[in-house]
Amino acid sequence: MSSLPLLPELDAKPKLLGIARLAAAGDSLREGHNVEYFSLESHSLLSRVVSRRELPFNWAINPYRGCEFACKYCYARYTHEFMELRDGVDFERKIFVKEHTAQLLRQELKKVKRGEVISIGTATDPYQPAERRYEVTRAILEEFARHQGFELGIVTKSNLVVRDAEILRRVAANNRLYVNVTVTTVDVELARKLEPRAPRPDLRMVAVQQLNRAGIDAGVICAPVLPEITDGARDLEALVKAAADAGAKYVFANPLFLKPCSAAVFLPFLEQEFPALVELYRTRYRERAFLPTGYGERLSRLMAALRKKYGFGSRHVRISRQAHPALAEEQMQLFG
Repeated sequence: MSSLPLLPELDAKPKLLGIARLAAAGDSLREGHNVEYFSLESHSLLSRVVSRRELPFNWAINPYRGCEFACKYCYARYTHEFMELRDGVDFERKIFVKEHTAQLLRQELKKVKRGEVISIGTATDPYQPAERRYEVTRAILEEFARHQGFELGIVTKSNLVVRDAEILRRVAANNRLYVNVTVTTVDVELARKLEPRAPRPDLRMVAVQQLNRAGIDAGVICAPVLPEITDGARDLEALVKAAADAGAKYVFANPLFLKPCSAAVFLPFLEQEFPALVELYRTRYRERAFLPTGYGERLSRLMAALRKKYGFGSRHVRISRQAHPALAEEQMQLFG
């Protein structure tokens, strides 16, 4: 691979260290639809979860850095700051493709203890458009198919996951595997505004159906739920009904949490698309990234009632709470 000029944002910055140095050294792979792709030399693939929040997984794998889906509310934009890329939109326009992932995973799986959980796609979608070309996620799954005894959760907004159904079956044969398809709304026009480059929600529901028919446990995450935008009872009922019609093994929802790096992109989006809600969001998220617990509790009660109405309570599938990288109490009430 020929060496091309470094990212212009990084050229002038002296003494880059760690991941920033590796990012600056990456080769430009190609460009497409206002997106640039760069190689990223990786020294590690498995990341130990060290958050002070009680997250339901122990290890994270992100095959890429950055995500082309450009979700306006995305909480992971801050991860590009580690590479000295501090413009919020860099996260969706500069995608880094990790190298040698299967070999790294083979070495690092020795660190995972029995009962610990690995989540794939916690900060970047493993089936974003780059995966069609670079197949990093596919290589990771091929490696997992050679092992047994692990507990894995995959999180994606893409129906591209169905491409790997045969590999996923092989992984699931000797490991516990759950595929979590994120659907924030079944309103196609609204989804296009919120998640401009993600597949349509109906295509994601079809993917859930296809995965379950293939014998792969798949369910729906409705996250984040956006106050006054996607949290209406009718909206959530439409989503739960669609999940039931698709044969989802489970469905749960979590409220929006808004980090400052996310607010820098999300609030201007609100000003353009939902100007009447700007002050509401500024007030609710001014001093905290999370909504008050009362909001989450009301959402949990509504989701519990909807799950009962559409028969989720009668589906006898053993779901481990650790396999689902949810971010609030709704998940714990569902699987507790």
